[in-house]
Amino acid sequence: MPISRRQLLLSLVPARRPNILFCIADDQSYPSDGLPAFARVAANGVTFRNAYSLSPGCAPSRAGLLTGRYPWQLGEAGTHAAGFPRDLVVYPDLLAKAGYHIGITGKGAGPANFARDGWPHNPAGPAFNQAKLTPPNAGIQSNDYAANFARFLEARPAGQPFYFWFGCQEPHRAYEPGAGLRAGKRLADAKVPPHLPDNEIVRSDLLDYQHELEHFDTHLGRMLDLLAQKGELENTLVVVTADNGMPFPGAKATMFDAGIHLPLAMQYPAQVKGGRVVGDLVSFADFAPTLLEAAGVAVPANMVGRSLLPLLRSGRSGLVEPKVRRRIFSGRERHSHARRDNLGYPARAMREGRWLYIWNMRPDRWPAGDPIGNFADIDDGATKTWMMAHRDHPLFARSFGLQPEELLFDVEADPGCLRNLAGEPGYAKRRKELRTTLERELKRQGDPRLLGQGDLWESYPRYSPMRKILGGFAEEGKYNPSYSGRQ
Repeated sequence: MPISRRQLLLSLVPARRPNILFCIADDQSYPSDGLPAFARVAANGVTFRNAYSLSPGCAPSRAGLLTGRYPWQLGEAGTHAAGFPRDLVVYPDLLAKAGYHIGITGKGAGPANFARDGWPHNPAGPAFNQAKLTPPNAGIQSNDYAANFARFLEARPAGQPFYFWFGCQEPHRAYEPGAGLRAGKRLADAKVPPHLPDNEIVRSDLLDYQHELEHFDTHLGRMLDLLAQKGELENTLVVVTADNGMPFPGAKATMFDAGIHLPLAMQYPAQVKGGRVVGDLVSFADFAPTLLEAAGVAVPANMVGRSLLPLLRSGRSGLVEPKVRRRIFSGRERHSHARRDNLGYPARAMREGRWLYIWNMRPDRWPAGDPIGNFADIDDGATKTWMMAHRDHPLFARSFGLQPEELLFDVEADPGCLRNLAGEPGYAKRRKELRTTLERELKRQGDPRLLGQGDLWESYPRYSPMRKILGGFAEEGKYNPSYSGRQ
């Protein structure tokens, strides 16, 4: 059927560039249940069932998503609380150069000493943090995120598209104990992940976590309402996710599924059919090329991610691009100052199909941090305290103990990652195939650990408090002279 003159004219009109609202919680594992604003985005857009962070820690995860690259390609920005090299290209800068009005509220990139490296503001964008509120309880920040988004919009020049980063600092610990119960939640309603003990203390701790997630969701809802009132929601690409897993033993700072498998929903009503659930493997490296492509900005050649726009625009649920989205990669180095000499815990992971393969490169080190340092790679909280007081519990070793070099999990059958298949004869071939693939890909990506330069990671300074009790090198802001990095 021939197209009409009106259709022809419309096809010649450049598409209006979308606004972009990027919303990221601080420490939240998949899934994202009981959050109405998140559900609203999902209903109007796409839920991604298999979205994976580039790292189980905030600084490398955020650096990777901002640059569209793997943390092991980013130098100091690929570890926790170090620097953020100025020569790294971040997509907010590219959007600003392309005419976008950009800004952030709350937590952006980091923790990282980006000022040392000459950044004029956080690599995620200039801050809008003036508006404050009275926190509903201790542990929740005073930042009125939604009010600061309103101020950002007021400062936007007329007709200019915007990019805004909503970096909620919740549900990061510490929590006010019992806040969830006092808000009317019931212990019976707490959803206990399979890797955690099921008792009243843990359930109450999980309710406190959910309470802080609801704070994030409330501000998200206010932002969506504001855009709707201004007639901007239809042409706004909204992304809602987190940076790494929940701050509980066996999740955040670990390569287990709960540490890197995160919630993700996206809506773009002008171009995307809503109410869909996509099962393709999605990497956080995909965010940068997605947002740049949506804005009509050229994607730098060194970005390793793949745009999500084909998934969004496909109109389909289930697996949309299974042949090109075969696997994702994630990894960690140093998280907290948790080991003697400020050493990290190098590990890499690959999800392929239903399999999660984890390579612990230094199995002689304690993954949760040295015991003498109170297992500092696990955030302090009620669940951690209970588990440390009950070391005979069957789940204690899984989160606190030494781990073998190789771990293999069928995460569809075992999402809690409780049964390591790596040592079982029936999975020997699968384990070997995954290890071979992971090593090949890490070498191709230029991972220093695969190129004989792993000591670089041990040399990088930490610009956060150090724990003298751990012994050895513990000088804040200085390079470790015992390793081969810059001195």
